[in-house]
Amino acid sequence: MQEGVPTDSVALEAIEKLGPREKWRIVKNIAVLGIAFMIHFTAFHGTSNLQSSLHNDGSLGAYTLACIYGSLILSNLFLPVLVIGLLGCKWTIVVSFVAYMPYIAAQFYPSFATLIPSGLAVGFGGGPLWCAKCTYLSIIAEAFSIATRRKVRTDYLIVKFFSLFFVFYQLAQVLGNLISFTVLSYGETESAVNGTLESSVNISITCGANYAAPIHQEAQSAIDLKRPEPEQLNRLTGIFLACMVAASVSVALGVDSLKRYNMVRKAPDNRASGMSTLVITLRHLGHKYQLLLIPITAFIGIEQAFITADFTKVSFVACGLGISYIGYAMISFGLANAVAAACTPYITKHLGRRLLILVTCLFHAALIVFMLLWTPTNEYYKYSIIVACWGLADGVWLIQINSLSGVLFPGNEEAAFSNFRLWEACGSVIMYSASSFFPTFHKLLFVLVVMIVGTVGYGAIELMEHRAKRLDSGKRFEAVDQEPHES
Repeated sequence: MQEGVPTDSVALEAIEKLGPREKWRIVKNIAVLGIAFMIHFTAFHGTSNLQSSLHNDGSLGAYTLACIYGSLILSNLFLPVLVIGLLGCKWTIVVSFVAYMPYIAAQFYPSFATLIPSGLAVGFGGGPLWCAKCTYLSIIAEAFSIATRRKVRTDYLIVKFFSLFFVFYQLAQVLGNLISFTVLSYGETESAVNGTLESSVNISITCGANYAAPIHQEAQSAIDLKRPEPEQLNRLTGIFLACMVAASVSVALGVDSLKRYNMVRKAPDNRASGMSTLVITLRHLGHKYQLLLIPITAFIGIEQAFITADFTKVSFVACGLGISYIGYAMISFGLANAVAAACTPYITKHLGRRLLILVTCLFHAALIVFMLLWTPTNEYYKYSIIVACWGLADGVWLIQINSLSGVLFPGNEEAAFSNFRLWEACGSVIMYSASSFFPTFHKLLFVLVVMIVGTVGYGAIELMEHRAKRLDSGKRFEAVDQEPHES
């Protein structure tokens, strides 16, 4: 038995003291948490998807996003265990939500002096936020498993709970971009709405994989013709700021503290603080599985940053359709993400995780090759189809690799999820920083190579576990290939 984890009988007795409806209360906590994240990231995604196109003078938007994920790296190294130890998971989420608000408010007066510091604040809040969320879901999954007398395995429940959470979370892309498109396209002429404004840029030559940074300045005047009015941008910012306030209040009032489930997994008495947090996070890199997960984790940050900073900017959507259509195209991404989050556990049950990840890798690779060869047009539905396919793949990657960190390292969730966010953020910083310097063609190739390397690393974990299981049929890391049977 791991240190700090009580026996099943003790935990079951403690859970039963809470009442027979405790299972539904756990589900309520997941739902409220998911809805709060959906509202919060409706504002964040809706704003971030516009950054590289709205604030492209001196690449301010891309640099702001790089600052967000750069500070997220430091945040993941130093803050999660410390902040969670001081505030607990629930209040860490609330405080971290508040840290995002200056970034939204800075959109009223965008400049290096406002966007860069507020972007740093987002990153410092992001590390504790995501680690607290992942730890919360993992622990209440164990509580739910105990409450059902282990009729459902904890590792399967972790995947299910992450899936339920991410259905809500991915809907943020839909709502955020729907709000963005509605507000920014209001009052446009019919030609502008249909993405057919006259442009001095030859879309088939300049846009897509053909886009290179030197052409950016030549294309800028045509893109600026479609720039929204300041009044529209301020209205959008006000809506998004109100969303973040509502999300913070929802968690504060509607989510139970994990103190309620201390009987499931008591925290160690000597909580880490200061530099000890860095030591815990880095020490976890000594685990061979954690090292093998680094490439695929970084890939998730890279591919998400590519969609945010490259697909939505001059190289794709803004080039062919205009800035106001960024939100419209990204709605498809959010819908596909939500569908993938909802369906991944059921597909995994039938295909098995190994086969699903292999199929996702092949599907994503084929999509990247298509984007390398595709000739862009001003037909908006084609952009929507491309980004929807990317969203399906991203949803599978996010669910599988995120939940894998919880399954592989029970009892060490904070260190595991801190590493997940750390390396995901490293991938994002690399892509955002390269956004203004390298051709889109090269960046797509880079995404493809990192994905292949990451998939090989994941395969090595499965291979080692398969060999270990042949030697020891006891408690090993179980691939979630099928739904557990009731006892």
